[in-house]
Amino acid sequence: MHPATAGTRRSTALRTAALLVVGATALTGATATARSAAHLPAFELRPASAGRIDAVGRVAPMSTSDCVTQIGIHCYSPLQYRTAYHLDPLYRQGVTGKGRTIVIVDSFGSPTIQHDLEVFDKQWGIPDTRVEVVKWGDVPVFDPTDGDHTGWAGETTLDVEYAHAIAPDAHIVLVETGVAETEGVTGLPEMMDAEKAVIKSHDVDVVSQSFGATENTFPGYDEGDFKSIEKLRHAFEFAAARDVTVLAASGDNGATDAMENGSDLYPYKVNSWPSADPLVTSVGGTRLTLDDAGNRTAPDQVWHDDYGAAGGGVSGVFERPWYQAAVANVTGDHRGTPDISMSAAVDGAAWTYESYDPARVGWHLVGGTSEATPVFSGVVALANQLAGHRLGQLNPRLYALALLPQQVSGITDVTAGDNSWDAVTGYRAAKGYDLASGLGTVDGTRFVHALAGR
Repeated sequence: MHPATAGTRRSTALRTAALLVVGATALTGATATARSAAHLPAFELRPASAGRIDAVGRVAPMSTSDCVTQIGIHCYSPLQYRTAYHLDPLYRQGVTGKGRTIVIVDSFGSPTIQHDLEVFDKQWGIPDTRVEVVKWGDVPVFDPTDGDHTGWAGETTLDVEYAHAIAPDAHIVLVETGVAETEGVTGLPEMMDAEKAVIKSHDVDVVSQSFGATENTFPGYDEGDFKSIEKLRHAFEFAAARDVTVLAASGDNGATDAMENGSDLYPYKVNSWPSADPLVTSVGGTRLTLDDAGNRTAPDQVWHDDYGAAGGGVSGVFERPWYQAAVANVTGDHRGTPDISMSAAVDGAAWTYESYDPARVGWHLVGGTSEATPVFSGVVALANQLAGHRLGQLNPRLYALALLPQQVSGITDVTAGDNSWDAVTGYRAAKGYDLASGLGTVDGTRFVHALAGR
């Protein structure tokens, strides 16, 4: 997620899909879509950071059916995600992430994360946990009037609450850095240094990254000089040597980026880093259609709604890794993303509880691959517990499992939808691997057993 925009470039990669409600108009990215708010007397919709629909003043979240009726979108609780991804059998077996550690890295963090998580847990009947906060570098005092601070606090809340919701007994380490990550290299050196340090000092199983920058914004890209990205990979190389799994969100603007030049936008296909790094598992986005109990009423599709689209495409930096040899007909000679996909649609948003901003205390709705990534980090923690050891780089396992029947692998193909966005035609879902959904999504119980080798 990019809560901030760098220079004249409109921040795109991993910016959770924008839905800003102003009066009776919902603003989505660079376009506007009419959506009346006049029939919402229960609470007020207010402008918010990207990917957010703020239910300001609500003391409790609504059901999915009420969201559809009152807001016009689907909304889901963590319990519905547990049902949809068939995780409850694992919990009954005692597979809850116990003994495993998830590291979440965000700029600035949130000063109310422990309190907010406890309110979130109480609402859904999830056991509490103590979040370990590690501050890396000179982290400024939180300012609720600073849009960068509140944007990252929202991201932090989403990351922590949903990693914990999926793996309730996993230990969560929140690493807060003092420089906001934007397009290009700004903030990324601090994040990579922080990741390497926490992997060195903690017994880490999985690192969840809901941030990224489009590859073409790194210095030297246009000249084919990729040293600025290569210098940042040391954290991932260190993680690989320690058998630590690293995840990254694939982005929320489909296959597109847009370069701003005055009042004109020049959209084109581009990928983002760290999602495109071969040492990282790229997590894309789907749209779930669930009833109030969390049961599917339609097959999953690639996320593409009025508010954004799942990131995916071909890297301009990295050659095709060996584990993607079987999908070379799709990726060509370069690294393709995503690898796997989870829920990310804003029309299918997740409830979060947030109190870091005194003006917006309450329940909020958030979508984007910044949601999908911590959800998948929880699934990975469950698999680590079942395996009894760290699973390390997942991609070779994922692509090998995809060769097996779905009943064995737990990988469910996604064959509908596309990730077109911002006037750029994206990629369509298809049978097998594609650049919109990757290998597909997961049936949690089967997938965790398969990934763990059990």
